[in-house]
Amino acid sequence: MDSNRTNGSARHRVVIIGSGFGGLFAAQALKRADVEATLIARTTHHLFQPLLYQVATGILSEGEVAPTTREVLARQRNVRVVLGEVTAIDVEARTVSSRVLGRTTVTPYDSLIVSAGAGQSYFGNDRFAEFAPGMKSIDDALELRGRIFNAFEWAELASTPKEIERLMTFVVVGAGPTGVEMAGQIAELSRRTLARDFRDIDTRQTRIILLDGANQVLPSFGDHLGGKAQRRLEQMGVEVHLGTMVTDLDATGVMVRDAAGRTRRIEALTKVWAAGVQASPLARQLGEQTGAAVDRSGRVSTAADLTLPGHPEIFVVGDMASLNDYPGVAQVAIQGARYAAKAIRLRVAGEEPQAPFRYFDKGSMATISRFSAVASIGRLNVSGFLAWVMWLAVHLVYIIGFKSRITTLLHWAVSFLGRGRSERTVTDQQTFARNAIESMGSQYAPTLPRVPGDSRPPAQSPAQARSELDSTS
Repeated sequence: MDSNRTNGSARHRVVIIGSGFGGLFAAQALKRADVEATLIARTTHHLFQPLLYQVATGILSEGEVAPTTREVLARQRNVRVVLGEVTAIDVEARTVSSRVLGRTTVTPYDSLIVSAGAGQSYFGNDRFAEFAPGMKSIDDALELRGRIFNAFEWAELASTPKEIERLMTFVVVGAGPTGVEMAGQIAELSRRTLARDFRDIDTRQTRIILLDGANQVLPSFGDHLGGKAQRRLEQMGVEVHLGTMVTDLDATGVMVRDAAGRTRRIEALTKVWAAGVQASPLARQLGEQTGAAVDRSGRVSTAADLTLPGHPEIFVVGDMASLNDYPGVAQVAIQGARYAAKAIRLRVAGEEPQAPFRYFDKGSMATISRFSAVASIGRLNVSGFLAWVMWLAVHLVYIIGFKSRITTLLHWAVSFLGRGRSERTVTDQQTFARNAIESMGSQYAPTLPRVPGDSRPPAQSPAQARSELDSTS
């Protein structure tokens, strides 16, 4: 029995924070371990983030890229799923505090796997988020879907050429994989899917602008593939502006500065922010408590075995961890999660620890349009149709659940072989709800309804919850 128990449990308690690639794969890797695992996440689903742009552009539904975590883990009896946003980790008391609907819950652990991921970074200009949603969540994708499709609807009603031009100009900030994929899909949407649907506007005249401060599209793919991606985008009508920084933006446009220092304004109603990431604030919190360094992106430095200084029971994986300059991609999170789970299994069984973590790079892929993609796998660089087929196969394999794989394949057939898109329904609520909720501020604070006979306060502080936990142990 572990000497750090705080209750009468006979099994090693593992708390996993996050239901992304790191969290879900860690939980699955503990399937046959003699542990009690608790997965705490702020959403009820596992998000397959590489396909989020297809939700935003009407190819896939949110259910296909975000299966319910409980359903995925339903048959794994040693894992409990808890909804809540983790607000605090006490590394000395070995507890995790999470909050949902005004109530705080404290969960004790013997081992902790932290994989809370990363959010969008606006490089200190957080006010940009009001007018340029990122691409990190289902809410982001649905909001962007509403903004993109509504822009064409509003353009159909516009009365002046200037207004039509503003509504039919789309600016994508960031020329990494997400930005390239978004720009390519908006181009296909406007020039192919919607080309025959409107009477007063010609959607083929849509202007799509891809901006990036770097001097290359897809910098991580190298000059050769980056150049091919840029040429393909330009053939599709996308304007690629490199060496260009966003200095300001508002509801109707973007101010940019080019490499020569010249500033100009681009009139555009719809902006997509696909540049920069910032690790979860939990990484900085862990760094402050353990003395681990935290980099500019908010990632906490880990030892070679993914643990923190003086705390071998805490593993940090995925986008929150800084180790050997490993990239913030799904495979790093998946492999790190499996490594951490195995380390816990060996520790519980009293066996020798494994060798330091090493990331095996399986390559990178990005789609540009239907039948066109780029793939970098070791020294092998592939582009065009072959890379696109490889991209389809790899992503189909990693989608969670047989049902989601089948429906995704059917939607791809509709979108890539035909002109249609199955998910074009948009509402004002999904388009405007985020900013409406944020403008309400503290007025929007949903809490759990009171249950007759429940004498507890609706909102508990971590100290109150911990005291209650101790009193019932």
